[in-house]
Amino acid sequence: MGDISFPNIPQNIRVPLFYADIDPSKANTGQQTQRALIIGQILSSGTGTPNTPQICQGVSDAASVGGQGSMLAMMTAAYRKRDTFGEVWYLPLADDPSSVAATGSLNFTSVPTVTGVLSLYVAGRIVSLAVTPSMTAAQIATALVAQIGTLPHLPVTAAVDGTTATKANLTAKNKGLAGNDIDLQLNYGGTAAGEATPAGLAVTITPMSGGATNPSTLTAALANLGDREFDFIALPYTDSASLNAIKSFLSTQTGRWSWSEQLYGGAYAAYRGTLGALTTFGVTRNDEHVSIMGFNGSPTPCWVIAADLTAAVAVSARADPAQPLQTVTLATMRAPPLPLRFALTDRNTLLYDGISTFSVGDDGTVSIENLITTYQKNSFGNADDSYLEVETMNTLTFVLRDLKSVVTTKYARKKLAANGTRVVPGTNVVTPNMIRADLIARYKTLEENGYVQGSSVFAQGLIVQQNSQNPNRVDVLYPAILIDQLRILALLMQFSNIVPATAS
Repeated sequence: MGDISFPNIPQNIRVPLFYADIDPSKANTGQQTQRALIIGQILSSGTGTPNTPQICQGVSDAASVGGQGSMLAMMTAAYRKRDTFGEVWYLPLADDPSSVAATGSLNFTSVPTVTGVLSLYVAGRIVSLAVTPSMTAAQIATALVAQIGTLPHLPVTAAVDGTTATKANLTAKNKGLAGNDIDLQLNYGGTAAGEATPAGLAVTITPMSGGATNPSTLTAALANLGDREFDFIALPYTDSASLNAIKSFLSTQTGRWSWSEQLYGGAYAAYRGTLGALTTFGVTRNDEHVSIMGFNGSPTPCWVIAADLTAAVAVSARADPAQPLQTVTLATMRAPPLPLRFALTDRNTLLYDGISTFSVGDDGTVSIENLITTYQKNSFGNADDSYLEVETMNTLTFVLRDLKSVVTTKYARKKLAANGTRVVPGTNVVTPNMIRADLIARYKTLEENGYVQGSSVFAQGLIVQQNSQNPNRVDVLYPAILIDQLRILALLMQFSNIVPATAS
C-alpha cells in the first residue's frame, strides 16, 4: 500500500511525536452571497461618488447617497420594501452634462365650489391638497407648489409659472430620459379611496416630457464593479445605448457569463408602452441576460418598477433558483387602471416578442406572470427558446457555481494519472474516472434537491477525459438536464349528463 498524501506535513520530519494536518476538501458546504445591484442617478446634493460602487446601508442611507427624491433613493426604497434582508450595492451615476430635465405642469382653470381635497399622484406617490371655494386659481397653484416642497421624497421640484400664475410647473430632479416616465394624474385611488376632484375645480395636466440623454458613463461605471459578483441588477434604462452596455457587460462570449470571468448575473428593467409599442420594442432586443417587464398605465415610474422586480426575483431565487417566479408579488408597483391592462391574448403576444408579463389581483396587487429574457433568436436568426426563462439562467448559475465549488475544493492540488493507473486511497492522485464518479454523485445530490433531473441519462452521456494535447488538463462534457417549471396545466372537461350503468 502506498503512502498517504499530506497537504503540509513533510516526509522528512524526524522530531517526535504527533503532528496533525487539515484537509478541508470534503467539508465545504459554504453558500454563495448573491448580491443585488441598484444602478441609479444621484443628485448634486447626494454624497455618492459617481461611477463608484458602494454597499447599501438602508433606505435612509440611499437618500443621503443619492439625494432625496433622486432616482437612486426611490429605487432603493422600492427594492428594500420587497427585499429587506439581502446584500445590496449601489452604482451611482451623475446626470450627463448634456442631459435635459423633463418638465410638466398643472394649470388650474376654475376654482372649486365646495371644500374638498385635490389628490395628485406624482410618480405613484400621493400629494394631497385641501382646497376651498374662497381660493383663487393662483392661490391653489401656489399652495400646490408649497405642498410639493414639503415632500422631498418626490422626484420633482415645483414652481409657480412666471407668466401664468395659475400654473404649477414641475421639473424632474434628475435630468435625462427617465424623467419622462414620471406620471402625473389625479384620483388614482378612485372612489374606493375617497378620491374625487372637488366640484367646480378644473385643472389641465401637461404630462412630463422633454427629458433627454441618459448618463453616457454606464459602461465605465460597470467596469468599476471589478470581479465582485452581482446576481440581480436593477437597470433603470431601456434606451439602446444602455441596453447594449449591459448586454456587453453580461455577455456569454466576453462578459460576466464568459468562461474567463464566470461571475454571472441578470439585469431587470421595465418599459412603458401600448401593446404595439411594446412588441415593436421587444423584437429589437435579443439578450439572454436581460428581462424587461412591459406595462401601460401604471403611475409607478419604470425605474422604480425595475427595482421592485429585481428585489422580487432576488428573494425567490436565493431561496430556490429553479422555482417558478410566477405569482411572486411586487411591493411597490401600482396596478394600471383596468382598461389599460393587457388581455390574455395580448400578454401571450408579448411573451413571444421578448417582453415579460404580470397579473393583477382583485386587491390591486401586482404579481409576476411570466418573467422571460429578451433572447428570441440564435445566431442564424432562427427562433430559439434555449434561454427563454429566467429560471433557466438562475439554475445554470447555481449548478455551475456548485460544480466550481466541488472542483476547487476537492481537486485544487491533485496529481493527475491516466485511467487504469493503480492509485491507493489516500494518495494525492486522481484519474479522469475518479472525477467522473464524483461528478455523477454530485449530480444525484443536485437531482435530489430539485435542480436537475435524469441522473441515469446524465451518467450515460457524461464524458471525462484527459486532453490529448495537454496531459495536465481534463475535459468534461457535462450533459445536465435542468429541472423544469410547471407553467401550464391543460384540462379537458369531458362531462356527461348520463350516469353510466354499473357493471354487475
